[in-house]
Amino acid sequence: MNKGLSMVGLATRARGTVSGEFATEKAVKERKAKLVIVASDASDNTKKLFRNKCEYYKIPFFIVGTKEELGKVTGGVMRASLAVTDARFSDTIIEKLQQNEI
Repeated sequence: MNKGLSMVGLATRARGTVSGEFATEKAVKERKAKLVIVASDASDNTKKLFRNKCEYYKIPFFIVGTKEELGKVTGGVMRASLAVTDARFSDTIIEKLQQNEI
């Protein structure tokens, strides 16, 4: 597994993420999300929704992995989106994403 997704897994185990469309959107609106990741195979509407919300709230946004991969690192269920709510984890994950290590 690549380093970025491994970090998302660690953040999840440390209760530093929320996943699923509703929980992710809520975290963004409440300004708790420090980073949003959407699966590459999520619907175009889902990608557009989170791209626009993240742009509005100035939250880093990445399209990475598949629903299956995101689900695997967050506990087994397929997920189209997740938000990292822990600032330290989000900084490290963003760094990995920008280095194309995810």
